[in-house]
Amino acid sequence: MQTATSPLRATGALRRALVLAGAVALVAATTACSPDQGAGVAATHVGQTAGSSSSGTPAPTGETPAGTPSETPSETLSETPSTTPSATPTTVAPPTTTPAKPRPAPTATAEPTPVPVIVLRAGDTGPKVRSLQARLRQLNWFDGDVSDRYGTRTTAAVRGFQAKRGFDATGTLDERTWDKLVSMTHRPTADELANVKPKPAEPAPGSMSWDVDERCMTGRVMCVSKSTKRLTWVVDGIPQYGFDVRFGSDELPTREGVFSVYLKKVDVISNLYHTPMPYSMFFSGGQAVHYSSNFARLGYSGASHGCVNVRNKPLLIQLYNEVRIGDKVVVHW
Repeated sequence: MQTATSPLRATGALRRALVLAGAVALVAATTACSPDQGAGVAATHVGQTAGSSSSGTPAPTGETPAGTPSETPSETLSETPSTTPSATPTTVAPPTTTPAKPRPAPTATAEPTPVPVIVLRAGDTGPKVRSLQARLRQLNWFDGDVSDRYGTRTTAAVRGFQAKRGFDATGTLDERTWDKLVSMTHRPTADELANVKPKPAEPAPGSMSWDVDERCMTGRVMCVSKSTKRLTWVVDGIPQYGFDVRFGSDELPTREGVFSVYLKKVDVISNLYHTPMPYSMFFSGGQAVHYSSNFARLGYSGASHGCVNVRNKPLLIQLYNEVRIGDKVVVHW
């Protein structure tokens, strides 16, 4: 049997359905009109959890609506940089770097001593040996006739020459020794290389006058006159040639008397006055007949330290080659 439905109950059910439909329509309308949202997208605000309250009404956000300036700046928005400087400045430490180790200073290496270039040595022969001997003989380091053989006499002469100049006294002719020897000597003449003795000059009769002293009339004599300031080379009473000379001062006078040559030396430096005395022929203590560049330059305005100064170098060299140890020297007025 079918049960009949009450009209009152049907009317109440219809009312509830209409109330529910109206509520749903109201929620849909409210959601569609939310600002800053697209249709069908749930509204999400900063500082608010997405979703709605149980009543269907969006939860209040606590935000200031868009377009309305806030009186109090927000301190929670991380997107907005703070304009207030920090109370405590932050110091950024520089990157830690390991200092580079200093490079060791370069070590100075000693220059190797150059090996001397040998020009001639003992046992060598030839014309260059003869030229070497002739040059050494000019400086009175080599005695006797020159030859083409580098023997013991040449070795001894080279060794003495080297020691005098502070070189290594090896007796072997190296380039340094040869250059020094060449600078101090002239190119040997043909007569020097052939051992030809120079002939004494023979003045024409009556062409030469000299201050005659009886002590100069015998033997081989360097006759020195203080009156005429001349030295005359006299052989057996015959004057060969002469030249001007200069003497010592009143404080350092040249000694007078009869003497003899006891030493000859080409390359001499005064031990007392440290002046050069080339082609010295010593006759009394440290006094000698020798060349003086000072005399050649200044003449008689100066004086020697007691020696007999000569300014004619070529003629003095000729005399030096002729005078022998033991020849007489007469100094007179």
